[in-house]
Amino acid sequence: MKIAFHGAARTVTGSKHLVTLKNNTQILLDCGLFQGLGNLTEGFNESFGFNPAKVSYLVLSHAHIDHCGLLPRLVAEGFRGDIYCTPATKDLCRILLLDSAKIQTQDAEYANKKLREGEPAEMPLYTEKDVLQTLEQFKVVPYNQDFQIDPEVTLHFTDAGHIVGSAAVHLKINEDGKAINLTFSGDVGRYGDLLLKSPQTFPQADYVIIESTYGDSLHQDLGPIEDTLKEIIEQTCIVKKGKVIIPAFSVGRTQELLYALNAMELKGQLPDVQYYVDSPLSLQATEVLKNHPDVYNNGVKEVMKVDRDIFAFKGLKFIESVEESKALNGDSRPCVIISSSGMAEGGRVRHHIRNNISDQKNTILMVGYAEPRSLAGKLLAGQKQVWLFGQDYDVVADIRSIKSMSAHGDYEDLLQFLSGQNPSLVKQLFLVHGEYQVQQVFAKHLKDKGFQNVVIPEQHQEFEV
Repeated sequence: MKIAFHGAARTVTGSKHLVTLKNNTQILLDCGLFQGLGNLTEGFNESFGFNPAKVSYLVLSHAHIDHCGLLPRLVAEGFRGDIYCTPATKDLCRILLLDSAKIQTQDAEYANKKLREGEPAEMPLYTEKDVLQTLEQFKVVPYNQDFQIDPEVTLHFTDAGHIVGSAAVHLKINEDGKAINLTFSGDVGRYGDLLLKSPQTFPQADYVIIESTYGDSLHQDLGPIEDTLKEIIEQTCIVKKGKVIIPAFSVGRTQELLYALNAMELKGQLPDVQYYVDSPLSLQATEVLKNHPDVYNNGVKEVMKVDRDIFAFKGLKFIESVEESKALNGDSRPCVIISSSGMAEGGRVRHHIRNNISDQKNTILMVGYAEPRSLAGKLLAGQKQVWLFGQDYDVVADIRSIKSMSAHGDYEDLLQFLSGQNPSLVKQLFLVHGEYQVQQVFAKHLKDKGFQNVVIPEQHQEFEV
């Protein structure tokens, strides 16, 4: 058996890991879009490093675009196999992939308006038609059930606690009369998350592929999330009469923010200003989460006994139309604007940042991971000037972050996720979905716990196991 790493290798995006059996059966784990890598992004998204038509099956860990966003491209290039995922992941993929196709089509049309004579036309990575074909190939598998996807391969999902529907993938592969147990973590959530259940333990594995986004960090903030939000909103909106702009992923982070703000209202602590969610996709994703209450932890279920809608509170408005979104930039009144994307690499939030970043009364608040080369990453690094829409803007607004709101576990969470494993029985442990310097630190933590054969694959590197 071979494992090749065609994405999220020494970087945090573009998850793609290809398992090839001796009989040439190929199982692809995730098929994510590369995001936030500057000039490298386009090239990485246009070339897989393998033949999509030869892939037999695809197993999807969860619906974030850096894990599912190239599925329609894979289908357009010849993949005809089944795509296995949890029920909630399928629901989220429908809205996220259709939105992605729409954005790419619009971006291509805009670029083609500026073409010089003789230049080739820009083409989207995929279209809505490709997405609809992709959705036809989805097969739903519930958590905690063995499912035979091939005569030699059994699939089992456990809850990864990252976003609604997220799963750790466990494959039992029969080869040469022996059973090989392979686990792919997907993205690992946090123990004690505001909304979701904690990641589940899982059976002993021979080989583990694990994410390492925060493999060198601990999510320690000075106080609870609600206290930090209250302090930032009061200081910005009440004292300075400014705006708080929050880049937030439509799936996961936005809902966690709304839940925290709702909890503040229940306690009588919510500052009296207007709150906007400027993302049609966030509204749809919130509805998906409401339709899967089984993912909530016990604390949320207790709140639901006294509050029927845990994502709604006084002063909240969802913005859907472009006209309404533009109107926010012309409104000088204090407010909080939550808008995608989370790394500020696209979407409406870039317009809000452009219009507010050079005014000291405003705050840009990051609430999740930001790839260092992304706009959010540059702001977090303290860059004093940023390039937006063809122009440099001075960074005068306050730049704040709440690291504990990340949907990714820190290194203690990741070690707890692996705590049910006997390190001496894990033949190889592969680190993916992390920056190389971070992975090197995490590898040391793992070796201190007894995992001796820790590997950090390079892009397109293949291993015989």
